[in-house]
Amino acid sequence: MPSTQKSKSGGSRSSGSKSTTKKTTPNDAIKLLEADHRQVEKWFKEYEATNGEKTKTKLVEQICTALKVHTQIEEEIFYPVSREFLDSEGEEMVDEAVVEHASAKNLIAEIEGMEVGDELFDAKVKVLSELIEHHVEEEEKEYFPETRKTQMDLEAVGAQMKARKEELMAQMTRVNGQMVQ
Repeated sequence: MPSTQKSKSGGSRSSGSKSTTKKTTPNDAIKLLEADHRQVEKWFKEYEATNGEKTKTKLVEQICTALKVHTQIEEEIFYPVSREFLDSEGEEMVDEAVVEHASAKNLIAEIEGMEVGDELFDAKVKVLSELIEHHVEEEEKEYFPETRKTQMDLEAVGAQMKARKEELMAQMTRVNGQMVQ
């Protein structure tokens, strides 16, 4: 089994293979995160296409819950583990992602304190959508490919993330009285 020891100088990269991709599994951490990205993108598109107050309210609740859970599992599990395997440039990507999360969480809190139809509500949802779109693009085009090149055990990390996501969603269910996924 390949070593997963941390190496700050160049990350913990495979030395014997020229391939930069790894076989993905159902618990592959990156695939799980990308699936979350696709779901939230779908909900943002549905939000933009509807005028119904009830539908918009439901979609915003789904988006905000999904983003809060997603950012939490990234910050608790994926970012700290990946940081151990990335070089300094990769660590800067993680730092930027954390800052982007903070901006998104602030905007989510503002949106959750409002109702559909309030002044600037749609504008805040639109800005959140654009912020998330930018964040996803950077993760998927820069950060995830660099992480995939390392010896990070994406399956083990994915299993942890999946379990934590289920736990957080169950907590949200008890808080909100409904499942939002």
